[in-house]
Amino acid sequence: MSGEQALPDGPHRGLLDWLKANRVEYELHEHPTTFTARETARAEHVSPAAFAKAIGVVTDDGRRALVVLDADDRLDLVKARTVLGASHIRLMTEDELAESCPGCDVGATPAVGAVFGLPMHVDQAIRDVPVLTFHAGSHRYTVHVDRPAWERALGVTYSALAEHRTLEPAWMRS
Repeated sequence: MSGEQALPDGPHRGLLDWLKANRVEYELHEHPTTFTARETARAEHVSPAAFAKAIGVVTDDGRRALVVLDADDRLDLVKARTVLGASHIRLMTEDELAESCPGCDVGATPAVGAVFGLPMHVDQAIRDVPVLTFHAGSHRYTVHVDRPAWERALGVTYSALAEHRTLEPAWMRS
């Protein structure tokens, strides 16, 4: 991990710089180490619907991108394939994710593809959240941002990317 990209055991420096440069006000929060988006949402005391998780994908022609969903949703690869105009799509491996998002803990990629030069596609469920929370490149830090300001700074467009699921009993969702 490069000292220019992240503080020791801290948030991704490039993310914080990008937020400041793009005038996206944010609150940085530290929490106990968590490893899933749902766990992090719980640790931050936010609804999973207001927590954005960034998932790295690769198309059949080698293009890489970030797909952003809320913490409760799962990526529908068929929908993502259509949105990215690819005949095949897969999740990035941990090595590919580390290479594409240097300075981040694997699985704690911020929902700001511009920091890494990656295109970003956002699920439509995110668009109604007033305050969005996401990983700050670390399993211990998150940022809370004004979703409309984040959206404007990134030029976000929304697509249907989440898997359509039948309602599951509460015990299956934890």
